[in-house]
Amino acid sequence: MGIGYTIDTPVRVAHLGISSAISLVDDMLTERMREFYASKYNLPFTGITNKMEDFRAKRITAYLNVVNTIVNQKFKEFKSNLAHKREELNKFLELLPDTAELKHRLSEIMDSASASHIQEVIEKHFQPGTIDVNIMTKLDKENYMDGEKLPTEYNDAHASLRGFANSDLQSSIVLSAGMNARLYTYMEQFDDFYPNAEGLSKKNIILKVSDYRSAIVQGKIFAKKGLWISEFRVESGLNCGGHAFATQGFLMGPILEEFSKNKEQLKQELFEIYTKALEAKNKTVPSAIREMRLTAQGGLGTAEEHQFLTQHYQLDSIGWGSPFLLVPEAVSIDTATIDLLAKGGEEDYFLSHVSPVGVRFNNIKGASRDLEQQEKVKAGKPGAACTKKFILLNKEFTDRPICVASRQYQKIKIEELEAKNLPPEQHEKAFQQITVKSCICNGLGVATLNAHGMDTKKEGTGVSVCPGPNLAYFTRQASLKEMVDHINGRTNLITHPARPNLFVKELTMYQDYIDEEFEELATPDNRQLKSWNDFLNNLQDGIQYYHEMFTKGAGWSDETIAKTRDLLKKCQTRLDQLSAKHLNIKEQALSKA
Repeated sequence: MGIGYTIDTPVRVAHLGISSAISLVDDMLTERMREFYASKYNLPFTGITNKMEDFRAKRITAYLNVVNTIVNQKFKEFKSNLAHKREELNKFLELLPDTAELKHRLSEIMDSASASHIQEVIEKHFQPGTIDVNIMTKLDKENYMDGEKLPTEYNDAHASLRGFANSDLQSSIVLSAGMNARLYTYMEQFDDFYPNAEGLSKKNIILKVSDYRSAIVQGKIFAKKGLWISEFRVESGLNCGGHAFATQGFLMGPILEEFSKNKEQLKQELFEIYTKALEAKNKTVPSAIREMRLTAQGGLGTAEEHQFLTQHYQLDSIGWGSPFLLVPEAVSIDTATIDLLAKGGEEDYFLSHVSPVGVRFNNIKGASRDLEQQEKVKAGKPGAACTKKFILLNKEFTDRPICVASRQYQKIKIEELEAKNLPPEQHEKAFQQITVKSCICNGLGVATLNAHGMDTKKEGTGVSVCPGPNLAYFTRQASLKEMVDHINGRTNLITHPARPNLFVKELTMYQDYIDEEFEELATPDNRQLKSWNDFLNNLQDGIQYYHEMFTKGAGWSDETIAKTRDLLKKCQTRLDQLSAKHLNIKEQALSKA
């Protein structure tokens, strides 16, 4: 969901019992939002400037505490309204899934119970949504003061972690974008991640993973430190919003199957390692094995898919992200961006190369930040002014890392390219690879600022947005109730007649992905050829798995089964073509050798 879109989502929906996560990338944005909400709710505010020691962590702590205060205040008021205002209670019950225990309990008593009785049920069975946070572990830039490099704990991801750890929140931190061993070790310093006398932690760890092997490896790393992974969150490698971390052709269905079959074994194995580590540290050892949730996200679009994944893989919950970009009640987004997303079709959503992180980035054609970037290139002024400096990852030309989307980097890189005197076609391709990079640090926060009527003088006017491709099948802005009803199968917001099942959509994206790799890498070595071969074999295994899944009585409607099996046949034909293409590339490489 990017940097800013969910930065105040808890303020908007946590009192309704809806959980969400705040990105901790941009401490400048959190500081501005803290000032905004302190003014709106008449809370004290003293600015934290970048001249203060540890300002990044302090800004994050201060903002999270303000959000927590507001959510608690709104939740208290909301519970009172539910007990004393029948209209409010009816509206709330309409939001809940029909299977919710709270809905059943309140429906049974609401006609005859007193306000105090209703309040008693609410107090016992209703909790606010959690205010979780997210850290991209890869974004851990080193920081300096007065020309001297600061200790590792002042790195960006480390400071973000400290900001969360020092906050009042009782929630979870979502770690994404791969392993960061130093960051994991740093987490050992904070007591809130360890179990209390009841065997529970005030702050929990959610690990976003793309496959089962990653869960085992990282889970053991944490367990050996006495840190428990309370949730493994499986995200589609490509069919998701934001940065897309492709697997080696492993598809979401088979990955979830492996998790589902091995979850209890994994939990037991990690708990044994975990308790030994706690004993060695003289920490409280839980008397019973701790909860370890299995969840998933990426590409869900229908109630049928939601229900199937929950039941078939025994998931504890499922995340819906990108569709909520069409719900201004839930996220900070401006009308122009909503309009762009709503009008976008399948051909408009694509895996781009605009991110300076060096990872593919789900995008939509027409994003104003990208258009601005292209105009600058045409005017002979490629690159952006690097004002926020969150993605300083490249040391190709400098002692200190700089951003590949920056004016500084692109100027040097283009001069290097010009000196090579490449043929026109090769030159143009290399030039495009340099100048396509966009300043998403600023771009991902502009829609948020626009939504609140705040100035964007420093950030610029261009908006970056990172929607999952599934959003192509939603065609209009929706209210919160409409989106919740859609998720629960009470209405349908998808009007596109040809939307494929989420598993097939991901499969076709992986086929597009490897086909593009074939085209981009002209002279693959033996290692690359083997990697492609493994990739294709994993796709073949995935297609076979789905053929077996989409059968009568498997939990899918007859219409979904017929449509999906037909699409799988087309996917098989295309995979055969890709395999033939790979063989031809291999033969050409061998003949050259």
